[in-house]
Amino acid sequence: MIRTSRRTLLRAGAAFAGASALGFPAIVRAQAEKIRIGHLTPLTGFLGVIGSYAQLGVKLAAEEINQSGGVLGKQVDLLSEDSINPATAATKAQRMLEQDGAVVLLGEISSASSLTIMQVAERNKKVFFSTGARSDALRGKNCNKYSFHCDIPNTVMVNAVGTALSQKGMVKGKKFFTLTADYIFGHDLLKAAKAFFGTHDANLIGDELIAIDVTDFSPYLLKVRQAKPDVVCCNLAGNQVTNLVKQYAEFGLPYPLVGFNLNTGDAWAAGAGNLSGTWPTVWYHTLNNPASQAFVAAFSKKYGKPPENHAWIDYITLKLLAEAINTTKSTDSNELIAYFEKQSQFDIGKARKAYFRSWDHQMVQEAYPFTVKPKDQMKDQWDMLVLGDAVPAANDPLETIYPTREQNPCEMKA
Repeated sequence: MIRTSRRTLLRAGAAFAGASALGFPAIVRAQAEKIRIGHLTPLTGFLGVIGSYAQLGVKLAAEEINQSGGVLGKQVDLLSEDSINPATAATKAQRMLEQDGAVVLLGEISSASSLTIMQVAERNKKVFFSTGARSDALRGKNCNKYSFHCDIPNTVMVNAVGTALSQKGMVKGKKFFTLTADYIFGHDLLKAAKAFFGTHDANLIGDELIAIDVTDFSPYLLKVRQAKPDVVCCNLAGNQVTNLVKQYAEFGLPYPLVGFNLNTGDAWAAGAGNLSGTWPTVWYHTLNNPASQAFVAAFSKKYGKPPENHAWIDYITLKLLAEAINTTKSTDSNELIAYFEKQSQFDIGKARKAYFRSWDHQMVQEAYPFTVKPKDQMKDQWDMLVLGDAVPAANDPLETIYPTREQNPCEMKA
């Protein structure tokens, strides 16, 4: 029995060695013939709804890139997974770079998870495009040379909505009560909101920090009722916004509800008649731009529904990354960093082109406030929002709505 087992093991070992000699180079060659890109986004939890749109958008971009000949004549091999939470996001990011051979990472919505991926990217000296995280701190005190930021940061969202509210006489001298997500994103958004209130003579009379697993907002809404503010401001994220909006409508509070953060997937989920007020967005599918509408048509045809703003931003990020690789003829991180730091401009389906700032790697682009259509004017469940004029105005520099070096200091290590 022992001798037989030994012979069997020896034969198996020899066969494995032969297969290794023949098969492994083939596997290596197959990998070398593709450009692997790692994509992480939350598909579960309170950001799961909008994360699923991000995954659909980036997959469509990869398909279109491959159908048009790929990148540097090679097909894009997209590795897209659920980031789940900050610790898991970091583990998966490391595996994608170290074991799967990804040359670049992109994705994420959670600012906390984005921060851990940024740290992985820096350790591995690989570029990471943070597509949906909005905390100012990520491009400020936590910035690093390998990370680029594609979504509008908290300060821009506050400025977009604040400008629209000011024009309606809803800021100066008004009393605000804020409901804020209790993690890095929410804390950062509240900081930006307080700065806006301070420079526009508004009064913050109350704020409540709310854990991300809270689903019943009645204790907080009772405090709002007691405070009697002029305006209630939502600084929550993901499906918490949806739940708050529904419960706010049920409470029948007379104070206008506005928000410094909202993704259109969460707005749609709130349902007709529940959402009202003024909110910010980086993009909406009704934007009147030929490139934008071409994307909307392709996405709608493939998935049977219009794209949410995270679908758009992950889509355009992979497209501009492919453009950069083709232009530089390289996937080398230092080559790509140098290219983006030249502030090369990209058509992202808006009236004005976008670019990454050299000193904090923030994508500078237009933003929009939006209001909500009356229920009887909606053509379907997605025809809910009305875009306001782009911010900043056409004659003003794009950077006027973005944090300055003094407001958001970034020191990158060489």
